[in-house]
Amino acid sequence: MIPERPAAGLHEPPVLAALQHQRLVLETEGYWNVHTWDVMPNHLHALFTLGAKASLSECLRLFKGRLSPALRKHQLSWQDGYHDHRMRPDEDRLPVFMYIFLNPYRGGLIAAAEKWPGYFCAVEDWDWFGPLTNSDVPFPEWLR
Repeated sequence: MIPERPAAGLHEPPVLAALQHQRLVLETEGYWNVHTWDVMPNHLHALFTLGAKASLSECLRLFKGRLSPALRKHQLSWQDGYHDHRMRPDEDRLPVFMYIFLNPYRGGLIAAAEKWPGYFCAVEDWDWFGPLTNSDVPFPEWLR
């Protein structure tokens, strides 16, 4: 039996707005500090520092739970589970930033000269990562 793929639509403007809002609410409430994320049509990638208020599973349960009503309005739902990787403090974050940033381009969802609307990078992280990009988009050679 082939597992059901999650429905696409997370990148649609009203759903994306709800995701962005909840990202900010959870930051304000101290649950996490998102460094970068990319909302794709049927999943998202995020690099964040977990706050002291909750465990990873509790934080993601809260995030998904608060967003479920907005998703249902658009006939969407969360897929069960998630994949996580805890980074060590000395681990290089650049490859993770690059992976997240390039995901929609490598997936053929957008041309290299366009900005993906589902991409977010915190100001303090964009200060070091942004100058590495080609004016906020990837260099063509990154996509080969």
